[in-house]
Amino acid sequence: MSNDARYTPDEVEQRARDYWDSKRCFEVDEDPDKQKFYCLTMFPYPSGQLHMGHVRVFTISDVIARYQRMQGKHVLQPMGWDAFGMPAENAAIKRGVPPAEWTYKNIDYMRGQLKRLGYGYDWSREVTTCRPEYYRWEQWLFTRLFKKGLVYRKNSIVNWDPVDQTVLANEQVIDGRGWRSDALVERREIPQWFMKITAYADELLDNLDSMDGWPDSVKTMQRNWIGRSEGMELSFAVDGEAEPLTVFTTRPDTLMGVTYMAVAAEHPIAQKAAADNADIARFIEECKTMQAAEAAMETMEKKGMPLGVFATHPISGEKVPLWVANFVLMSYGTGAVMAVPGHDERDWEFASKHGLPIVQVVKPDDGSNIDIGAAAWTGRGVLVNSGEFDGLNFDQAFAAIAARFEAEGRGKRTVNYRLRDWGVSRQRYWGTPIPIIYCDDCGAVPVPENDLPVVLPEDVKVTGVGSPLRDMSEFVNVDCPECGKAARRETDTFDTFVESSWYFSRYASPDSKDAMLDKRESYWMPVDQYTGGIEHAILHLLYARFFQKLMRDEGLSAADEPFTNLLTQGMVLKDGAKMSKAKGNTVDPQELIERYGADTVRLFMMSTAPPELALEWSDDGVQGAHRFLKRFWHAVQAHSEAGRAPALDKSGLDAQQKELRLKTHQTIAKVSDDTGRRYKFNTAVAAVMELLNAINRFDDQSPAGRAVIQEALESCVLLLAPIVPHICHELWQQLGHSSALADESWPDVDESALQQDTVEIVVQVNGKLRGRISVAADAGKDAIAELALADENVKRFVADKTIRKTIVVPGRLVNVVV
Repeated sequence: MSNDARYTPDEVEQRARDYWDSKRCFEVDEDPDKQKFYCLTMFPYPSGQLHMGHVRVFTISDVIARYQRMQGKHVLQPMGWDAFGMPAENAAIKRGVPPAEWTYKNIDYMRGQLKRLGYGYDWSREVTTCRPEYYRWEQWLFTRLFKKGLVYRKNSIVNWDPVDQTVLANEQVIDGRGWRSDALVERREIPQWFMKITAYADELLDNLDSMDGWPDSVKTMQRNWIGRSEGMELSFAVDGEAEPLTVFTTRPDTLMGVTYMAVAAEHPIAQKAAADNADIARFIEECKTMQAAEAAMETMEKKGMPLGVFATHPISGEKVPLWVANFVLMSYGTGAVMAVPGHDERDWEFASKHGLPIVQVVKPDDGSNIDIGAAAWTGRGVLVNSGEFDGLNFDQAFAAIAARFEAEGRGKRTVNYRLRDWGVSRQRYWGTPIPIIYCDDCGAVPVPENDLPVVLPEDVKVTGVGSPLRDMSEFVNVDCPECGKAARRETDTFDTFVESSWYFSRYASPDSKDAMLDKRESYWMPVDQYTGGIEHAILHLLYARFFQKLMRDEGLSAADEPFTNLLTQGMVLKDGAKMSKAKGNTVDPQELIERYGADTVRLFMMSTAPPELALEWSDDGVQGAHRFLKRFWHAVQAHSEAGRAPALDKSGLDAQQKELRLKTHQTIAKVSDDTGRRYKFNTAVAAVMELLNAINRFDDQSPAGRAVIQEALESCVLLLAPIVPHICHELWQQLGHSSALADESWPDVDESALQQDTVEIVVQVNGKLRGRISVAADAGKDAIAELALADENVKRFVADKTIRKTIVVPGRLVNVVV
């Protein structure tokens, strides 16, 4: 223990970390007699070094974990690495080193940074997703799902770079060209593996209603992403085709407004038409160069060509032209849509451009006029120009049309989802090998359990042209597990979201060699508090929920949902923009830690903004946080240097001493609520700063006075311990304690200290502050009013005016109305 009066963060923080490490403070096992609290942050990608966004989210989670520990909970806070992914391949290409080497080096460095920031992680549970002992189990689960029919292989459209011979993610396509090769990107249909997340669509949707610990915004995004819609499937006969064209619509009430239909470029009818028409063939080729992402298709120019083929309207019998259009996806529904330009904005845009008829078949309920020549009207109303259905509202029309089509066997009510099955194949090297072997006789065969894991070779040279796995005969060429004949191993790897969809459960049994999860999982799961960025609201969080249900149904877990409470933190901004290397507005956390210490960085992050809001970076704010810690340090030093304070005797305190105790326990009450319930760490810090100011103003070195100061300083240390744990660890010792702060409990509010003999009340005249009076805490309204009117300043503003009424709010204010 140091008695050095100077605050030297390096030394103070090193001593605290040495203690935590030597005592293994944050390593936990399973104790059924203790209430568990599983606190988790979304694990990082080992990109090379921490950025300020990391520091903020990890600090938020660490504050929550340390607070819960002080509440007596048995707290698990693990850390690991989302280690597969494209950046490692890109770095390998750029630097000429294998992705594994680059990744492991980064992990070592970033682990050191996390330890330097003092996060209370149980490092004995560290998981790294690129290690075979981890990904073995997702390969195992995949083979189990294969046997259940929950994974399958089908052709799917992707962004294809013809030069690099690889599939590109949407963000790698820049202005229609590959980010690295600059080649024109093609839409290509290739076989890929899918997981049947749609089999769980209803459960994923319904459970959201009972997830009270999640932000409404995230639940809304997931509901929209799942996109459950009730509608009808309708069949249209097509000239020259044996099979009718089936479409899905949520607006069967607009059926009589169909003036054309559109199919995807890959649709068989379009392909057939292209065989005899060079213009259509060229258009279909052009469609192949468009991005496959739905988001991109929503905003791009709507293009199409007539196919010279006609469908027959199922009610009117009129001929409806078929078009091939770039906005129709073969992978969505049947690859065909009915177009109602009078009541759909996209259809209206396309019809207007190509001179197709626009017909009104719905009018507003209130009888007002609409002009569908100017714009589509998409509201629900009363049917017009719809023959036998005229005058019906939406529900009546839906029921009538459904009844008719179901009776005729030409359609049916159905539920559709925006959610698609999860395509998990990636034509990349740095990922988990998909455990499938292809045999000419047996087809796709899952790798037997005894042969798992399929280990990814790590000593490779990545050039950026195709996956190196394809050229590795020792990896590719295997015997069929069923018939023993020569076969080929799948060279695609999993989407990295697969690894991040179950890591939280693996922390509970990180060293399990015989099972994906063991019985320890039931103690820790579900996660009590999960923290991460709002950008993961859909993909990661939805896939994790899906995986939890897969593991539950495999008998690995009893939990329906993986995360009980979710906190989505705001971004770290500088000069009003998100920090990024491209914008040149980043701040290196390592530099700040070396200059001011980890506690200063942690304090600034927690004191500047509530966790869910954006944090604007401020160099002045960092310096201010550091100055506060120095004041805090010196206040304790000054107090402890005067010797040990006597025990507190609450019976003999004077008014000033009672006032400081009141402030102390008011602060405990506020910070307890801010930290434990509201997660408003910024207001918690502000309250402790006010208490420290009150301590510094309190000039009383009597035994009773020093005892009150001792209590106040100890409270400051305990209340700030989750946020600035290093300095508090040391100051707790300075205040004369032999026990470690890490083992201390959160302070309790002494209700007797909150009892006041007198209270200060503000006095207003006509709503404006004119005075302050001190009254007995139990004074009645009449007595308070009398004292208020006797105040000299109040009397001056009332003067000879007539008092119309006097409003008294006991404990708060008096307002005199004249």
